[in-house]
Amino acid sequence: MTAVTMPYAAEYFITPMAAVAGAVADEILSTMTSHAELSRAYVNDGGDIALHLREGEKLVVGMVERPDRPSLFGTTTLTSDVPVRGIATSGWRGRSFSLGIADAVTVLADRAAAADAAATIIANAVDLPGHPAIVRVPACDLAPDADLGRRLVTQAVGKLTVAEVNEALASGVRTAERLLKIGLIRSAALHLSGETRVVGTVVASTLISNNVPERGLLHA
Repeated sequence: MTAVTMPYAAEYFITPMAAVAGAVADEILSTMTSHAELSRAYVNDGGDIALHLREGEKLVVGMVERPDRPSLFGTTTLTSDVPVRGIATSGWRGRSFSLGIADAVTVLADRAAAADAAATIIANAVDLPGHPAIVRVPACDLAPDADLGRRLVTQAVGKLTVAEVNEALASGVRTAERLLKIGLIRSAALHLSGETRVVGTVVASTLISNNVPERGLLHA
């Protein structure tokens, strides 16, 4: 957890807990694969997923727009020759606190812990600081033992104009593009108010829109 969050520490606020779910998924998967010959496997820790794919294997991942009301906006197929072995989703509508206003940011990275940390950073970057339609409260008021202390976390996002949605997403895209450039992620999909932006080719090259059957898919 500490190792995957350290690259962000100089510029962003982040704690090792930002990678906890992904790190647990990585650890459990490592234990599984060290004790059995598996051709493919995955560990899904509340939407943060660690993957194992032997040569020639593939998995289809369903991607959601809102963690609190899962509905697939598409799928991406991960094959053994693609280095992605971790997927994570973050946003203010999810189980954890967020400093930003993204409904969901799904990140594909080399490991689940790395994807978890990056999804947190990108979701925080999708934001409109000071906007009157955004309700924020100190994290410690909601959870006294929260590692965020008195930092303001998003609790509600009111009506935004198209221009405001574009502005917030553009901020997140800039952060995602930077992380992609320095090799911390492989791809990302950012969602806000029904709008989606994709960074990187892993998702973009295989994204399937419209009504996607949910049976047999991993949900990120």
